[in-house]
Amino acid sequence: MNRKLNQLLQPSFRLYFACLILFALLSAAFSRPLAGFELAVVVCLALYSRHAARRRRRELSRYLENYTGNVDTATKDTMVNSPLPMVLFRPESGDIIWTNDRFLQLTGQREHLFDAKISALVPDFDAHWLMEGKSQCPGEVSCAGRRFWVYGHLVRTGGRSGGFLATTYWVDVTDLAQIRDQYQDTRPVAAVLLLDNYEDLLKNLSENDKSNMMAEIDSRIENWVADTGGILRRYQRERYLFLFEERHLPRFIETKFDILDSIHQVVNPSGMNASLSIGVGKDADSYRQLLDFANLSIDMAMSRGGDQAVIRNKLTFEFYGGRSKETEKRTKVKSRVMANALSSLISDSSQVFIMGHKAPDNDAVGAAAGVCALCRKNGVSAHIIREAGTTPSQELIDRLSQLPEYHDCFLSAQEALLIADARSLVVVVDTNRPEQVQALEVLQSCNRVAVIDHHRRAATYIEGAALNYHEPYASSASELVTELLQYVMEPAHLLRAEAEALLAGIVLDTKNFTMRTGGRTFEAAAFLRRSGADTAEVKKLFQNDLEGTIAKYSIIQNARLYRDHIAVAVAEKPVGRVTAAQAADELLNIIGIDASFVISPDGERVNISGRSMGDTNVQLILEKLGGGGNAAAAGGQIDGKSVEEVARDLARAIDQYLEGE
Repeated sequence: MNRKLNQLLQPSFRLYFACLILFALLSAAFSRPLAGFELAVVVCLALYSRHAARRRRRELSRYLENYTGNVDTATKDTMVNSPLPMVLFRPESGDIIWTNDRFLQLTGQREHLFDAKISALVPDFDAHWLMEGKSQCPGEVSCAGRRFWVYGHLVRTGGRSGGFLATTYWVDVTDLAQIRDQYQDTRPVAAVLLLDNYEDLLKNLSENDKSNMMAEIDSRIENWVADTGGILRRYQRERYLFLFEERHLPRFIETKFDILDSIHQVVNPSGMNASLSIGVGKDADSYRQLLDFANLSIDMAMSRGGDQAVIRNKLTFEFYGGRSKETEKRTKVKSRVMANALSSLISDSSQVFIMGHKAPDNDAVGAAAGVCALCRKNGVSAHIIREAGTTPSQELIDRLSQLPEYHDCFLSAQEALLIADARSLVVVVDTNRPEQVQALEVLQSCNRVAVIDHHRRAATYIEGAALNYHEPYASSASELVTELLQYVMEPAHLLRAEAEALLAGIVLDTKNFTMRTGGRTFEAAAFLRRSGADTAEVKKLFQNDLEGTIAKYSIIQNARLYRDHIAVAVAEKPVGRVTAAQAADELLNIIGIDASFVISPDGERVNISGRSMGDTNVQLILEKLGGGGNAAAAGGQIDGKSVEEVARDLARAIDQYLEGE
């Protein structure tokens, strides 16, 4: 080190001395005495230079030693007298190397902790963030009743083969954290409570019975909110507004909003149970936005069938409850209004693009065909978005494509983008989630959107639609479209192939009119029958080839019982989505099976089909895996996981559902 410093800080005279010696030797040819004198002078200069260089090195060494000692002293004083608690330890083992006095005071120790582990003094502390190269602990650390932000860094000791030494600084933020927590706990939360079946509950009751029933409901709600110190007011006959502080919301969540079950125990003389939905708004910037969040939540709860609680914050929705069976609540007045509104919206458009969900089934294509009929009546050109490749409804699409009215009707997403303009209308059928539509780019490029769907709404849905006809109580999207057509078209104006397409959609989602059917379902089927639909032709749309039939029964053969009443089947090789769905339906024909799930590989993703004919809500189960649907039929697609991993995730989701988590 000294030699390197000497080379850097001392100029080199070797070249000069070499030149002087060379001149002395050359001068010897002319005069030997002169050459001897020159050599003597050169030797004297060399000795003096060597002596001076040694003196400079000694002075430099003393200066560096003095400076380094001052730095070490200052560093030691800074660490010892630091206003922040400090601790040096080995992050691999947690062994403490050194602490200053403030850290000793913090932990209540009187002597230095040379043989202790930091985990024994601060159990909440984890040093993994240091090993990950971070300079701040990601969370607060509690110690001796105080809360700290911890900063630190690593230094490698002993070269590359050595370990690490961590230096951490502890900043006391207890007062700040308490103020922050108090602010968070006292933030306002708004909740809208809605009696779902108010009209049906009080129908045909005497005034005395009505008063007694409402008094019982009011008493249960008031007891539920009594401990919050909040404000509860009824502002409509079936709606309540509840304002409270956010500190009470975790308790409601922990108890899964048990007021839902409490209200469900209220029964009218006819044997009907009362049903309550709750929409909660939080994390708003103003009271107006807070109430908007609460109203969005109650709308979401109703669109999912009611009898549940929904929490809306700035980012997403959270769902609780919703296990009861859906009951038909839509009215013909609403259907007539929606039919006229959709007809006016189509008439005011230059063209209409119709799309369903990815891999459209007969329900999506049938509903799209019904919208095409409505567009034809209003004299507006309609285009159905098609997907590349073969889809589950390919035979139905081929039938419609042969009709003169459907010449050039089916377009790809790219072709639709080329002809779209400012007055184009997009009608989405059989889904309400933007990530599931056939052509998201077409949906985003058009400002005018209408949605017709019967699936229960998920956390993500198409927002800002000019018309949203969303009825989770309907059996299918084809039923909803058929009901709209009844108010604006005569049966004779509907093509036979269109009527059969709509009827095929209803047959598919009702499993031949055995599930999720209501009086309106049969009314829609009767209208389609008057329009010329042939049930024999509809039956042909559901025929399977021999290979698909063998694959379906192979899946059923691999089915296993889970939790005594749920059948889970895992396909050994890729099968069509229709085959998997049919296998799930077929499993419900087995005695004792209340719900069924079929898991099948599909390239780099895994498909799940869920079916139920009892109290098990397959939508709530598959929502935990990213899927959706309704209580009786749901599905999902999972990317990046194997069939075995999805099967384990499904079992965990079923356990959570059955255990009420």
